[in-house]
Amino acid sequence: MPDRAHLDPHALARSRAEAGAALVLRGVALNLVLALIKFAGGILGNTYALIADGVESLIDVFSSLLVWAGFRVAAVPPDADHPYGHGKAEPLAALGVALVIFFAAGWIGVHAVREIMTPHQGPHWGTLPLLVFIVVVKWRFARRMDKAGEDSASTALGAEAWHHAADALTSAAAFIGILIAVLAGPDYAAADDWAALAACVVVAFNGVIVFHRALGQVMDTAAPASLTLEVRRLAAAVPGVLGLDKCHLRRSGLALLVEIHIEVNPLLTVKEGHDIAHAVQDALVGGGLAITHVAVHVEPSRNAGQSLATITP
Repeated sequence: MPDRAHLDPHALARSRAEAGAALVLRGVALNLVLALIKFAGGILGNTYALIADGVESLIDVFSSLLVWAGFRVAAVPPDADHPYGHGKAEPLAALGVALVIFFAAGWIGVHAVREIMTPHQGPHWGTLPLLVFIVVVKWRFARRMDKAGEDSASTALGAEAWHHAADALTSAAAFIGILIAVLAGPDYAAADDWAALAACVVVAFNGVIVFHRALGQVMDTAAPASLTLEVRRLAAAVPGVLGLDKCHLRRSGLALLVEIHIEVNPLLTVKEGHDIAHAVQDALVGGGLAITHVAVHVEPSRNAGQSLATITP
């Protein structure tokens, strides 16, 4: 068990925030490069779908910077005004990303309809290989960010992953629309605009998913059952713990806050019960779950003579 004097309960959450911020900045650089490529391809290839895709990449840059700022704030240690840390900045940033996604979907939809209603020249076939490249790059980066979000339980990284995936989907829709326009001829010149319109529906749907997840964290939705079971397992393994009663978990950005009731031998002294409670705190904070705060309530065991192995955590 880690030495309590050197135990930093915020170290893992802070490390996750810093790693998340670094990954988001790489996404910013990627979106800036792809936005320039899309604008050049859209203008030279005469396709609004690719230009709209470029605008969405620029909007992605703004939302990514918002997420980056959220991570930077979340990494700030607790202070007198925020004794539980600044973790809520992370899901709040994810909410901001959801709003940006809604805005992007609306912007693309309005301009796609305008292009559909305005006769124009069909797109150039040369934009198709460019779109294949964009889809592959964005999808791979989205998968990488999604994996990082799962590993760190980050709502904001998950939101960013959805946003990058949505960008890949809009590019794929543009590819389909342009392919139809190229193969079918001038009568289908607006096919890429219809593709952009269809893509905005997908983008908006992703926004709903991101918003729901982020709102759940802001509203202190209960942590997954698997996390609760792991917390109970760690606590039950501490010597002196004879049983477990209530166990409540809630997320604070990248960190977890825990309230747990343990049962101990009723004949123990107050100090002995206090020492067991501290041992439970240390076991949970050092358990690799990014737990930053543990409130332990000690109760006399009703099964003092019963083996812990027969008690279901």
